[in-house]
Amino acid sequence: MIGYGLIIIAIIITLASQGYIKSMYNKTRKISVKSNMTGREVARKILDENGLNDVDVIKVNGVMTDHYDPRSKVVRLSTEVYENDSIASVSIAAHECGHAIQDSVGYTFLRFRNSIVPLVNFASRAGYVIIMIGLFTTLVKLLWVGIILELVILLFQLITLPVEFNASNRGLEQINKISIVDSSELNKCKKMLKAAALTYVASVAVAILDILRLVLIAIRRD
Repeated sequence: MIGYGLIIIAIIITLASQGYIKSMYNKTRKISVKSNMTGREVARKILDENGLNDVDVIKVNGVMTDHYDPRSKVVRLSTEVYENDSIASVSIAAHECGHAIQDSVGYTFLRFRNSIVPLVNFASRAGYVIIMIGLFTTLVKLLWVGIILELVILLFQLITLPVEFNASNRGLEQINKISIVDSSELNKCKKMLKAAALTYVASVAVAILDILRLVLIAIRRD
């Protein structure tokens, strides 16, 4: 029964966090900034102000597919963020530029997170398979191996928290410093990025609950 309870809690946390960020995004995407700068213009301005002229800003398909690619040195913005001048667009563009700045200064948590990506990719692929085998057979040791791999993924998610919060702080500092937004708009940007950050917190909470559920199952079978 405890296991089912943990699953229900995880589902509630996931749906609540997703609903909150979608609600905040839909709200702020309708509010234009007074500077009328699009996400692309904001990103280019922040990058140039920080001497990152070699970092490109390109448009990609999808919704909320925005990210910074440290290997290609590219800030990729979704079509709406790239083209629009909304609070949401400015906030997201600034956040992704925050990652580019982290990369340029060698931000410790970002470097460590990037260094363990191969291990995390392996854990993601192998962990699920091993856990399934452990759950549907009597091989409890395999289940424990799967749990250890899940802990690797949890470590990655925990490291992601300071990376994301720091990127938001850097982005907000930049749009305020170079007068892209005024004080009232800055507060709206903070709310937008706070909502986005909470999705990462929710992911960590869900991962912890799932690992706890697997540990309880493994203990019962030992």
